[in-house]
Amino acid sequence: MVKKILISFCFCAVALVATAQNEPYKNPDLTPSERAWDLLKRMTLEEKISQMKNGSPAIERLGIPAYNWWNEALHGVARAGKATVFPQAIGLAATFDNQAVHETFSIVSDEARAKYHDFQRKGERDGYKGLTFWTPNINIYRDPRWGRGMETYGEDPYLTSLMGLAVVKGLQGDGTGKYDKTHACAKHYAVHSGPEWNRHSFDAKNISQRDLWETYLPAFKTLVTEGKVKEVMCAYNRYEGEPCCSNKQLLIRILREDWGYDDIVVSDCGAIGDFYYPNHHETHPTAAAASADAVVSGTDLECGGSYSSLNEAVRKGLISEDKINESVFRLLRARFQLGMFDDNTLVSWSEIPYSVVESKEHVAKALEMARKSMVLLTNKNNILPLSKSVRKVAVLGPNANDSVMLWANYNGFPTKSVTILEGIRNKLPEGAVYYEKGCDFVNTQTVFSYFDCCSYDGKKGFKATFWNNKELEGEAVAVGHFSEPLNFGNGGNTVFMPGVNLHDFSARFESVYTPKESGEVSFIISADDGSRLFIDGEEVYSEWHNGATREKMYNLNAVKGKAYKVVLEYFQAGGEASLKFDIGIKKEINYKEMADKAAEADVIIFVGGLSSSLEGEEMPVDLPGFRKGDRTNIDLPQVQEEMLKALKKTGKPVVFVLCSGSTLALPWEAENLDAIIEAWYPGQQGGTAVADVLFGDYNPAGRLPLTFYASSSDLPDFEDYDMSNRTYRYFKGRPLFPFGHGLSYTTFDYGKAKADKKILRAGEGLTLTIPLKNIGKLSGDEVVQVYLRNPGDKEGPIKTLRAFRRISLEAGQAEDVLFELPVSTFEWFNPATNRMEVLPGKYELLYGGTSDEKALQRLTVTLKK
Repeated sequence: MVKKILISFCFCAVALVATAQNEPYKNPDLTPSERAWDLLKRMTLEEKISQMKNGSPAIERLGIPAYNWWNEALHGVARAGKATVFPQAIGLAATFDNQAVHETFSIVSDEARAKYHDFQRKGERDGYKGLTFWTPNINIYRDPRWGRGMETYGEDPYLTSLMGLAVVKGLQGDGTGKYDKTHACAKHYAVHSGPEWNRHSFDAKNISQRDLWETYLPAFKTLVTEGKVKEVMCAYNRYEGEPCCSNKQLLIRILREDWGYDDIVVSDCGAIGDFYYPNHHETHPTAAAASADAVVSGTDLECGGSYSSLNEAVRKGLISEDKINESVFRLLRARFQLGMFDDNTLVSWSEIPYSVVESKEHVAKALEMARKSMVLLTNKNNILPLSKSVRKVAVLGPNANDSVMLWANYNGFPTKSVTILEGIRNKLPEGAVYYEKGCDFVNTQTVFSYFDCCSYDGKKGFKATFWNNKELEGEAVAVGHFSEPLNFGNGGNTVFMPGVNLHDFSARFESVYTPKESGEVSFIISADDGSRLFIDGEEVYSEWHNGATREKMYNLNAVKGKAYKVVLEYFQAGGEASLKFDIGIKKEINYKEMADKAAEADVIIFVGGLSSSLEGEEMPVDLPGFRKGDRTNIDLPQVQEEMLKALKKTGKPVVFVLCSGSTLALPWEAENLDAIIEAWYPGQQGGTAVADVLFGDYNPAGRLPLTFYASSSDLPDFEDYDMSNRTYRYFKGRPLFPFGHGLSYTTFDYGKAKADKKILRAGEGLTLTIPLKNIGKLSGDEVVQVYLRNPGDKEGPIKTLRAFRRISLEAGQAEDVLFELPVSTFEWFNPATNRMEVLPGKYELLYGGTSDEKALQRLTVTLKK
């Protein structure tokens, strides 16, 4: 009898197991939607809500693994260790080569898949290790004072649309496979471009329907309707009084209803808390009310902690479980689309080997994109390219020997970066390059650093050890090595190292300092929160408490050749985190002394501009001309201008290599310097790319995706989102350098364009043929640009980009450049319907290698009803 019972029990157990294995959500042959609905109905309300936060916990009883939705890939896989670092987004825009950008992000998604599966094998599921990437940033860079604008593709809606589309398709794949490669995210929807300092309370209001539909929405519409982007991130600020993450017009009427979007909307990080936090938007009384409104409006996933209150919101009748189901369905479906619940043998992307990460081919692509991004702004008397037989070159400036500057923000960590100084040295014989930092970015004092006199275990710099507690205790979570002065911050939610908490952590930095000369040297520290310094085991400095400490110095009378053991300890206790540390001599800049030394060279190269330590996302920067990462003016910092003026007085040619994520007012520099190159933040191969352009190994052809204004007085109020007198499309003044500007070492000649028809009937497009010839002595690229103007619309843009193509031509080569212009080319704002429509009328097509009116040719076409 007992035997019969046992046999019967075993049969039942086997049957139950078989049934469990056959549950529809576990069946890879079903669609992601079918699987998501089946899994959803098996979840409790609490389990559903737990999946609506970026750090979604495991639900073991259903086999749902933990997942963190937050990952970044702005210009390479970011914040998770080794990765290829390409030029910052604004530099990618300057290539005017959307095909090359697509190829770049196919590489990025290869590295993303390889890293993801490697993390999975190791059981690592925390932040920055998933397949959902919160990029691209397709906000319109309407004002160059916005510090975060470097993450965008510039000021033009069409250029932004095509670049964003290239990113999405490169990340997500072509859609023909069983599983998506990764998921991209269009952000920050929709009317968002600073200021940073008040973004948690700012209301972008009184915006015309024309500006909304003609400027702020086109790129989002393109990525949703053409790119099939799988995520959209709503912005921090309010739009017309209502927070973007609960904005009914943006999220329901436009995104969901007009555009038919049925994928995930994610909040920017902490944006739901802004609904009810004091001194933020304060549009909602409680977390429950805020969370319910956000979900009802269509925000499915929260980056933050407010959605924990959704249980309370359901109990109070603020939201129904059916609404929660809609959001959770989208979240589950996305994970099925990525193959996260299936065996790797079914997911072809899992076969991408880890060896692709920062492979030789990927680094070569980083160099190609850096070269393509270089914009030659001026070149008087053809001073460039420089001869490699030059006797001596002087290199100065705060960006010359800074590898971290090359990476910008939202970056990965390359194994090797080539600084601009190193790139120049690699072109010339040993001893031909004299280098002096000369000045800092803003301060009239500068540190003459001795950091390179420090080494640990034979490597220059400091060993770093991190713990995810404030006591420097237990098992270390990360160990690294830093060969340049320490400059850390958690702005933009950036961790100090992969694996380290954003808050509540500690670190120890260790090295041996061996001075080359005897004399006083300063150990320069600023930190938020605590820091303390030990030299040869003795504590010589301590600010071991919560809160920020302004820059402090400990002075040591160092003896030449003596080895000093240096240990710096740090802890972070919540909120903002920062740590800066250097060793050297700090003194007032002597411009004449620096210039006199440089005057011994045949040519002077000054590498300056800005840095992502100054401009960026909601940063703790309080310096003249800067506020929270934004700029209060667009002038080149005075200390750099004074240095350039002193260098020019030497009578030697002066070349300015400008590194920045935005434009600057450079009227003196444009008038007086021999050449200016805009290098942006060019990625890990930036130094080689700059040197290739300087010495003629690459003919520059980048174009400006932004207008360079001559003065801050050209700009309207930063907080005014009206497009009047903004960007090349509406600016009535005279720019210093116009949108689309960029010089070459060769010359291109444009012939008379021909259209296959001058009168278009309803629904018709046209073929535009533009004859182009390289009439110079060098091969090179030209960026052919086509603009549209509606002469009958006095309220609309002066002109607006409608097509472009980057063309390579050998010296003497000619080509007819063909543009197939679809009927959508002639979409224009219709004030009668407050929408973009193809409107009948007479239009001008303007074409050339810039947006400058004087350099453009034109032809007229007529659209009939």
